[in-house]
Amino acid sequence: MSVYDNLCLGAYRKGARSEHRAALDHVYGLFPRLEERSSQYAATLSGGEQQMLAIGRALMARPRLLLMDEPSLGLAPVVVDEVFEAIEAINSQGVSVLLVEQEIERALEITSRGYLLAEGRIVASGTSAELLQSPMVRTSVLGI
Repeated sequence: MSVYDNLCLGAYRKGARSEHRAALDHVYGLFPRLEERSSQYAATLSGGEQQMLAIGRALMARPRLLLMDEPSLGLAPVVVDEVFEAIEAINSQGVSVLLVEQEIERALEITSRGYLLAEGRIVASGTSAELLQSPMVRTSVLGI
């Protein structure tokens, strides 16, 4: 399927179908590269572009909550920057984002609240600012 077809697949909810064009424009605004490659087969995209496409497809449904699991995994640093900027923009536009991420410092920079897990247990929680300043988090997790 093409990039465009993949994005259209995301607008499956009844309410989202009527807002298809606006949602598509929104996704293309966040990820201009997807618009450039709209007729290209999705399988031929780079890993970062495929991650952008996955996020874009989810946004086509016009969600109120977006769940993201390791969106930076395996991506080049410059693409990670783009993905995190997009996540921040998505959240600032009123979509709540639940982010599971191992890039802890980067995640805490764009979130309002965090929970740090170790071996399946919450070892620290609080506002992102509190966690970034926590001596335990800075030494044991961030290595600072």
